Amino acid sequence: MSLVRIHNFSVSLDGFATGEGQAPDAPFGHAGERLHEWMFATQFGNRMFGTPGGSTGADNAFTERFNPGIGAEIMGAGKFGPPGWQDDAEWKGWWGPNPPFHTPTYVLTHRPRPSIEMEGGTTFHFLDASPAEALAVARDAAGGQDVRIGGGPSVVRDFLRAGLVDQMHVVQVPILLGRGVRLWDGLESLEDAYDVEMVSTPSGVTHITFSRRA
Repeated sequence: MSLVRIHNFSVSLDGFATGEGQAPDAPFGHAGERLHEWMFATQFGNRMFGTPGGSTGADNAFTERFNPGIGAEIMGAGKFGPPGWQDDAEWKGWWGPNPPFHTPTYVLTHRPRPSIEMEGGTTFHFLDASPAEALAVARDAAGGQDVRIGGGPSVVRDFLRAGLVDQMHVVQVPILLGRGVRLWDGLESLEDAYDVEMVSTPSGVTHITFSRRA
């Protein structure tokens, strides 16, 4: 069976994966881009924006695992748009006409809408479904490849609580946000189900990988 994977998911030292005050011009609220500056400095991050250059060390090696073998993505309503996007029929996500997913992408929302086909192979589908139900749909679409859980933190937490995640890559960034949405709440002893490895890099971040034990 295909794997369920999480990649490049950044959290602050106090466990927040997004800030407070999300808005159309602030996808991560008061956190701004501070959680992801490490990634934007890599070759992978530069390539996302169509620019040359970027670091090619350990940070880049971790980021490059994002795409290979992925056949579908699942994300939450808060990753797709700011509060109230369901009332904007023209809203198509934060990423412009060619989003970086390039697969069927399932947005979990209590207010589904018709699918949106974008450039580059991304089609957004909107589901009102439990984690297990959404995963079954995404696996069918993935054609035997893996399914990526893209976030935000509430959706990642829900999939972890349901025991559905096989591999997870979390990046601890040396900043304190103080408020926002935390990842780890309610996940006591999560490490008991996984082999955990940590690698710190010169950029100051720590890569934490969780691999489900057989």
